Amino acid sequence: MGCLTWLFDRFASEPTRSFMLWRDQAFSYAWLLSHIAEWNSRLDAADVTPGTVVAIEGDYSPEVVALMLALIERATILVPLTSSVEVHKEEFKQIAEVQVVIAIDAEERGSISRRATEVTNELTRSLISKGDPGLVLFSSGSTGKSKAALHNFMGLLEKFKTRRHSMVTLTFLLLDHIGGINTLLYVLSNTGCVVTVQDRDPDHVCAAIERHRVEVLPTSPTFLNLLLISEAYKRHDLSSLKRVTYGTEPMPEHTLQRIHEIMPGVELLQTYGLSEIGIMRSKSRSSDSLWVKVGGEDFETRIKDGTLWLKARSAMLGYLNAPSPFDADGWFNTGDAVEVDGEYIRILGRQSEMINVGGQKVYPAEVESVLLQLPNVRDVAVVGEPNPITGQVVVARFNLFEPEDVGAFRKRMRAFCRNHLASFKIPAKIVIVEDEQYSQRFKKMRRQPAMAAGGTTNES
Repeated sequence: MGCLTWLFDRFASEPTRSFMLWRDQAFSYAWLLSHIAEWNSRLDAADVTPGTVVAIEGDYSPEVVALMLALIERATILVPLTSSVEVHKEEFKQIAEVQVVIAIDAEERGSISRRATEVTNELTRSLISKGDPGLVLFSSGSTGKSKAALHNFMGLLEKFKTRRHSMVTLTFLLLDHIGGINTLLYVLSNTGCVVTVQDRDPDHVCAAIERHRVEVLPTSPTFLNLLLISEAYKRHDLSSLKRVTYGTEPMPEHTLQRIHEIMPGVELLQTYGLSEIGIMRSKSRSSDSLWVKVGGEDFETRIKDGTLWLKARSAMLGYLNAPSPFDADGWFNTGDAVEVDGEYIRILGRQSEMINVGGQKVYPAEVESVLLQLPNVRDVAVVGEPNPITGQVVVARFNLFEPEDVGAFRKRMRAFCRNHLASFKIPAKIVIVEDEQYSQRFKKMRRQPAMAAGGTTNES
């Protein structure tokens, strides 16, 4: 009996239900089971045995999902690689010690190729010896070199054995992201339906929600801000939406309030998870609140010096290319600064992104939330910059809707901020940039030079 027998039994109980809408075509659970069987035959013929490290090149599609489930069932080590990491693919394959690459092209054709690679990493070898399936996820590398987190897939699968709500869910987060994996497994384990999009700009996403009556949108604060800016919600019928979940980065309070205003009947739920730990169960205090309760039966939390620490059954085994981040008792320092109010926490931001102005703490998300309310501001990223007097100063990089004299804009910004921010939190330097300030994962990019994109600077 394989590790996914329980899941395949659920598929078999709902054979005619659609598990995925891809390119506006429906694919049933019966189709999925038959293609898992077809992939098993191909994998047998290619001698892809348990313990093989396999890279899957592709993203959400029916064949990729069938292949992934077949590989989990035969206890291989999965390394999902999407087009978002194209320039890093060879590096990632070397770090993960990939032995087989299976690429799914745009026409859903799959090709299998072998690499002359021996698995030498002790973490991977230990997992292979247990006979369990594995998963390798790479961090975005926004604060340095990408780290490869190795998971035992059995730990990630356990929580999905409990039946929950079956819903139509749009796949916004990619399959090489812990949130994307979590979304897929949640939908499939409840025999729901995954709706894919080929383009994740607000109009395409809203059009898919309208056309397929999507009930759940898992996304990021950055995308929700783009949704507000584009006003795509005015051009499409989003009445089917029941829940919008957001995570991956701190949510600006202004963005949350505006989304709540335009979607008053939609539950807005903050989620929390990390590549190293998995996705935790969460409960927002209310749809317009940034206070959230996180945890669940498989997680322990504690606050140490204002920072969130976690312990989880679904935690990774370790990094393939870095020392273990766990302490002697198995606790993981998330690096996220939090405030506490009873059972609820409020995530302020990464300690590594905190700006120290003369001993005063400034968290970028708080300042960005204020700056986003300025007229003519399309987007903004706040960072710290060294200063010989105060240690650091606050720097804001702006994208504007229309060109504006940088000096006049700075005066307008400072006058606005005086009524909303303490003086040490007001940007001392501003930069007007042209390039977008978010990644392909729709996550704010703060760690880039202040003069990125040939920006125009103004400072005191």
